Amino acid sequence: MTSDYRVGLLGHGTVGSAFARLLEERAEGIEAATGRRPVLSGTLTRGDGEFHEILERSDAVVELMGGLDPAREYVAGALRAGRHVVTANKQLVSRHGEELFAAAAEAGVQLRFEAAVAGVVPVIRVLQESLAGAYVERVHGIVNGTTNYILTEMARTGASYEAALAQAQRLGYAEADPSEDVDGRDAAAKMAILARLAFGTPVRLDQVPYEGIEHIAPDDLEYARDFGLGLKLLGTAERVDGGLSVRVHPAFLYPGHPLASVNGPYNAVTVESDAITEITMSGPGAGGPQTASAVLGDLVSVMTGQDAPRGLEAELEVVQDVASAFYLHLEVADEPGVLAQVAQVLGLQGASIKSVVQKGLGNDARLVMVMHPVAESKFFAALELISGLDFLRGAPRAIRVIEEEFV
Repeated sequence: MTSDYRVGLLGHGTVGSAFARLLEERAEGIEAATGRRPVLSGTLTRGDGEFHEILERSDAVVELMGGLDPAREYVAGALRAGRHVVTANKQLVSRHGEELFAAAAEAGVQLRFEAAVAGVVPVIRVLQESLAGAYVERVHGIVNGTTNYILTEMARTGASYEAALAQAQRLGYAEADPSEDVDGRDAAAKMAILARLAFGTPVRLDQVPYEGIEHIAPDDLEYARDFGLGLKLLGTAERVDGGLSVRVHPAFLYPGHPLASVNGPYNAVTVESDAITEITMSGPGAGGPQTASAVLGDLVSVMTGQDAPRGLEAELEVVQDVASAFYLHLEVADEPGVLAQVAQVLGLQGASIKSVVQKGLGNDARLVMVMHPVAESKFFAALELISGLDFLRGAPRAIRVIEEEFV
């Protein structure tokens, strides 16, 4: 005779309600696979339920409230009480993960968080299970579906950032207040989580520099096509000179990169290692049913006793200054010697031009170039000097370029 597996649900919004429906729909199949039938033992909402009562009646707790307060208190309390916890709360894991991992280890229970990073894309499961023995060199991620949709529409239709954002809001891909998505904060929290798993090093959210897509203009995408480039908001975590760099920013990709063809509201993550070359996983990003599916997958893993995420390895120092290629957009006076002066300033900082396009605009001109890789600190020092030149007609725009391709 099988027994019930009691699940306490914290939060009943878009994802919480989708999870409750999915749990009921899949209960019979999960019972057949695990020998126990998952049932909701209680649900905590803003107006109903008591956490401690739900905790007493639960074998595991699913936290889908979001935010830090009171989610942090509830998740920590559940772990200390010996309950497995599944959460989709990226801010909670990225800001207070080490505290929660320690509480889970001390109580001998699991903290699962697949849905906190890339929706239904099983990147966390792959890192902690399939690639547990791999020496990961780099992780690249498109981990925010909102920004990927906006950039896809700008490239496809020539729309402005504002028009593409409005379209994303109409379709439900962007929130009424999209700031956390479009400024890169959401992706930064997710990359902090991925970096810990891939490299065994605790990474705080405040150690992840991030940039958003608000400053991207349609002509950036138009000129990028001349260079064969496509634009993504990209998260990167990679080994650099014995340390670890984690960052989020817009980046141009050449067609041979596996993330270059990921369009619309989709997420994708590429994991690189000498042993495997690269593995790319992609699928729908945010959304109630997609997130709920990832949460349910974690719950089934807990029920079947699969191992929790691996612990920390030797900690790597977080590195801030890395080398990158750049796209540089300059509006200048159409005068003799302008390009030569720009090239001279770049050269003094060790930056060299790979390719350049020049277009006349009456008395002015537009210079668009792609640089060879250079230390970011040196490039931005050159950019500051260029910004002060008399012939400049507007603020320079710079976007990183990922040169690596897999063909």
